[in-house]
Amino acid sequence: MQRMKRFFVALIVLTAVVWSFPDISFGEEEENKKEEKQEEKDEYSVPSHVLNISKENTYPNSTEDEGIIEPSELTQELIDEVEVPIENPNLIKMLNETSLNPSPIAFGYRGSVFLGRWPLSYQSSETTVNWEFQPINTNELNNLGGDSNQKLNYMQEEQKEIKGALTSKISNAADVKTMMLLKAKDKTKLPLSYTTTIGKDTKKENSYAIPPKKYGELNAYAPAVNEKGQVTFGEVYIQLKGSKKSIVVKNVTKQGIGAWIPIQDHVSFSFQVKE
Repeated sequence: MQRMKRFFVALIVLTAVVWSFPDISFGEEEENKKEEKQEEKDEYSVPSHVLNISKENTYPNSTEDEGIIEPSELTQELIDEVEVPIENPNLIKMLNETSLNPSPIAFGYRGSVFLGRWPLSYQSSETTVNWEFQPINTNELNNLGGDSNQKLNYMQEEQKEIKGALTSKISNAADVKTMMLLKAKDKTKLPLSYTTTIGKDTKKENSYAIPPKKYGELNAYAPAVNEKGQVTFGEVYIQLKGSKKSIVVKNVTKQGIGAWIPIQDHVSFSFQVKE
């Protein structure tokens, strides 16, 4: 009996000790999530040696604003019934404009309309930034014979156009590029465009000191995002049954794809002092 009492007392004490500690595993899980979000944020944060030149750029770049086309109420209903995700803005636009309205008394009527083979959606698997994607300019200053510090500033000597592109051939390339651009923009929150231009004589007030008996070189680069993922293709049909309409997707395939997408109106600088 005495043993039994001791057992229950020990059990109560042990339970109290366990409940007195916080849920360590839960805390660690929350901390890991915070760290992952911070790492993703830092990965796409603009570093200090990369400057925004949108105000100073002598070439006025037009913003490539690929707005997301919202599906109409009917289009949304049709999309929701399909197992394969449909995100292609051009396909959604076509579905919004479709005016197939079977008669409500068309009992027994059956038919289908083939809309073509489309890239339906794009799934991103990897998004990285190359801050020195393409060299665009070099400024130099010789202070070998000087006896005091000299300042070297950035001045764009020639107009440079930086073009992005898909890394391999794919059907409906224009639609694929649009979906990849939208996904990369949403992921990085960076001003992306497949074409950006740095105008001649573009200046920036950032200066770099060159000591006496030294030679300075300031290199400028255009940054870009490397986007990789997978495109889902399928044959799209509008199927009519009496007064009902639905979307049918057949012969679904997937293809890997990559793209380089420049960051608009941004320049990355690399400064070197030489003997």
